[in-house]
Amino acid sequence: MHWTSALAIYVLFWFLAVFLVLPFGVRTTHEAGGEHVPGTAESAPHTFRPGRAAVWVTIVATAMFVAFYANYVFGWITADMLDWVGVPKV
Repeated sequence: MHWTSALAIYVLFWFLAVFLVLPFGVRTTHEAGGEHVPGTAESAPHTFRPGRAAVWVTIVATAMFVAFYANYVFGWITADMLDWVGVPKV
């Protein structure tokens, strides 16, 4: 695998990890014990720390990429193993 392909796959994993990580640890203003600001959604986070979120996203994306790359190198799961329909190959 070329390094550019690996980088592109890592970036895809990183953006997937954003959607996996962002919902965790979010506390609304009501849960944090603060006053609700009129005009904001009640489900909006009380505080948002993008640096902490970016670190967790990077950790999760790196773990997913390491698992993907190990599977690529060692061939634990191949495309033939995922062929449940049994369509004959031409």
